[in-house]
Amino acid sequence: MRAFVDSRTCLMERVVSSLDDPTARPCRRCAVCAGNLFGSEVSAELVREAVSFLRRSNRRIEPRIQWASSNLEDRKGRIAAELRSEAGYALSMWGDAGWGRRVGDGRYAHGRFDDELVVACAEMIRSGWQPQPAPVWVTAVPSLRRPTLVSEFAARLAQALHLPFVQALRKPRETPPQKTMENSPQQMANIAGAFEVIPGSIDPGPVLLVDDMVDSRWTFTECAFVLRSAGSGPVFPLALATTAGAGDAS
Repeated sequence: MRAFVDSRTCLMERVVSSLDDPTARPCRRCAVCAGNLFGSEVSAELVREAVSFLRRSNRRIEPRIQWASSNLEDRKGRIAAELRSEAGYALSMWGDAGWGRRVGDGRYAHGRFDDELVVACAEMIRSGWQPQPAPVWVTAVPSLRRPTLVSEFAARLAQALHLPFVQALRKPRETPPQKTMENSPQQMANIAGAFEVIPGSIDPGPVLLVDDMVDSRWTFTECAFVLRSAGSGPVFPLALATTAGAGDAS
């Protein structure tokens, strides 16, 4: 067999030549023979349509209904229906070309999520999600690393939805990032007891609980457990992005 065939040669010709067939010749159909089969120019309209499609790729956040195995006495077995979160939604996939990159820029480059994300979340809630019973107030998952990032965004989202914003939770102690935990029981134990209700802040109505990113869902599960234990109505989680194994899992 031939030891080398120029990569610019027609693929079919290369295959036939490798078998030492003297009849090898160009097929006149492949990209090598006929040239580029697809245009390299993409219209601006097509790009806009693609981005618009990606920006409608909202992801459902399923509620956890079972505590992970652990040694925590008050967090074993099934989570009582009246203490668990409702199903929620993430606006985007982390890093995608729709809203995901904008979320990353806001979190790491600018320290603030822009107003387009507020509008996009409000539109998702009104037109796509429509949680029932409808939330009557908004709160945010607190953070000690970035104390204003999510709460400031949640307050603007509440304004866009014509709802009151109340910072109902605080985080008295720092916890290692969930992404450093090896499994679900460790993630649950890491976040258990990390949040507490600010006295006098709870509204008994349904609430929209906002965070920037979600992956393991234990942060939303724990915060919903704390809110509902304190007398809150149904808790609907909303995240700007689901990290799907990348970034800081929550």
